[in-house]
Amino acid sequence: MASDDIAQLADVLSKIHVGDGELGFKGSGLKLDNAESVEELIREMEQYPGLRALRLEGNTLGVDAARAIAKALESKDLLQVCYWSDMFTGRLRSEIPTALRCLGGALMSSGARLTDLDLSDNAFGPDGLKGIEQLLKSPSCHTLQELRLNNCGMGIGGGKILAEALIEGHSQSSAYGAPLKLRVFIAGRNRLENEGASALANAFQLMGSLEEVHMPQNGINHAGVVALASAMQHNPELRVLNFNDNTFTKRGTLAMAQALRHLRNVQVINFGDCLVRSEGAIALAAVLREGLPILKELNLSFGEITEAAALVVAQAAMDKPDMEKVDLNGRLTVEGHAHTHGSHGSLKRDGIKPDDEGEDAADDADHDDASDDCSEDNEEDSEIVKENGITRKDDSYVYKQNLCGYNLFIKLPFSHQVDASDPHKAADILLKIASLYSEEPETKTAVLETIDAVLKKLLSGSVFQSYCFLSSLLVMMGLLKGEGKMKKVSLVPGQLLCLEHAIQQEYFLQHHAALLHTFMSKNSGALESCSTASERLSSTLEKKCHDQH
Repeated sequence: MASDDIAQLADVLSKIHVGDGELGFKGSGLKLDNAESVEELIREMEQYPGLRALRLEGNTLGVDAARAIAKALESKDLLQVCYWSDMFTGRLRSEIPTALRCLGGALMSSGARLTDLDLSDNAFGPDGLKGIEQLLKSPSCHTLQELRLNNCGMGIGGGKILAEALIEGHSQSSAYGAPLKLRVFIAGRNRLENEGASALANAFQLMGSLEEVHMPQNGINHAGVVALASAMQHNPELRVLNFNDNTFTKRGTLAMAQALRHLRNVQVINFGDCLVRSEGAIALAAVLREGLPILKELNLSFGEITEAAALVVAQAAMDKPDMEKVDLNGRLTVEGHAHTHGSHGSLKRDGIKPDDEGEDAADDADHDDASDDCSEDNEEDSEIVKENGITRKDDSYVYKQNLCGYNLFIKLPFSHQVDASDPHKAADILLKIASLYSEEPETKTAVLETIDAVLKKLLSGSVFQSYCFLSSLLVMMGLLKGEGKMKKVSLVPGQLLCLEHAIQQEYFLQHHAALLHTFMSKNSGALESCSTASERLSSTLEKKCHDQH
């Protein structure tokens, strides 16, 4: 070892952190190539019999140096914490697994029981996971509480290796009567994608002990998100959930919202840049209203949600006593238009403070204009046949005006055909019934009684179910751009008049009215062809919201 290198190491050792069982060489920038280069470091380790934490991050470790350090680690049975991030800068990728096996083997030989292992920023890929696979399965990691593997380039293969190691470790530790209870898992920027995320979801569900999960920037879309959501539901102590910069879309967001309904200890949710979109945002607003009692932070920034949906989220968040921050920054759309906001929707305890400096941006090609003319023809997906003057669709009878009148309609048990678990179909049935509205007394009574029965059923369940239904209704009314095959229907004034009637009933709660009112006020041109009925509906919505304040 060159004399200047020895002098550098001696200088570093004179400044190392020693205390509380920790020996620290953090950020020293040492290039440790061989046994000679680590002699002074090893001497310090040997003179520290109570070593509990070893910080090697920010240095670069070769295979021979790793072997020498490993030899010293074999006697450190009290070691619990290994801060070994950014430890292989400039090393060949083929060197890293060997170095990791040496260090891991020493920990296993020593009988150490780790609580914290940080190998972040090492970019070792799937091969690197093979280097720590046996360690993760061993008794040395049966006590592991925090595992940090941020920015390691694991990929799908590495994610699967990691998941299998955690599952095996849990199985073996359970056989000893003390199952692995990982609390913190950090693995951002690893290109896990759906397969890697789904594999890890199996491990998470099995352990059921997680309190923090950080998996940003992993190329996960709705399939992987659904798997992770199911796993999160089995971790009741979860406090922090960070999936920033993955791709949820509606399906993933609904699955995650369903999971959050069962979690009572969540304090921080980061779904920023996750493409939750408006329908997903509405579902999350529902969860805010009925759950998440101690939530402090919610990030839905850059999620391609409309201003109306952002407002619905903010309104729901205002009722959370511990809420400190709601981040709705980014590109908020107004059906067909987009605006870039610096801090729009930022929630403080004294209210919502929109950014006054937001500026119009170019229309996003991915956003179609959802405020098409109210009278636009709707394409039906299934065949409609007529029998004896009665129109039938999908075996659900909807009676149009004919020579027989509406007396037959009164006998139909429409409310029993409505299933709240299928919000699209429920909204479709409601609008079909409402389309029969007429000022003829018998018809009017029959239609409104049926509307009441249907809506009472749809809105009397959970807030989540009612918001999913109202979200679908908004899409079909052309007030919200939806995902999937849902299309805007051709509205008639009677449908809006039926809604006006419903809003005045006790089953139609203030927050339901506020949701509709928010979208109508932000999309005033969407119902132009039904202008008179639309004005009546808007007026009634405003009165309902005002009367309840």
